[in-house]
Amino acid sequence: MPVDQLSGVFAALADPTRRALLQRLTAGDASVNELAAPFAMSQPAISKHLRVLEDAGLISRSRVATSRYSHLEAEPMKEATEYMEKYRRFWGSSLDRLDEALARYQAAEAEQKEDADD
Repeated sequence: MPVDQLSGVFAALADPTRRALLQRLTAGDASVNELAAPFAMSQPAISKHLRVLEDAGLISRSRVATSRYSHLEAEPMKEATEYMEKYRRFWGSSLDRLDEALARYQAAEAEQKEDADD
């Protein structure tokens, strides 16, 4: 995935309304009216959010009669998740090393206390 598309995905995901729209689309395709229903915002505002999601490749849109339906496109999310997974492994490894260092420190401290008590 090109870096600019990845940036677009993360920028699109930064907004809670867009994340909620994507969550709704996991249940299936929906019209703009269906997507707008739970929000206290206008249909044009929802359409702007949908345009951002579409530009990021996270949804595709089609027309059926007079309605526009949005469809979740999961591939960019998969690629963003893979990108983040590298950092999850890094932090997991770092925390494992920290746990080991803390365990060694606590063992040494306990040993020193035993030596002092003798």
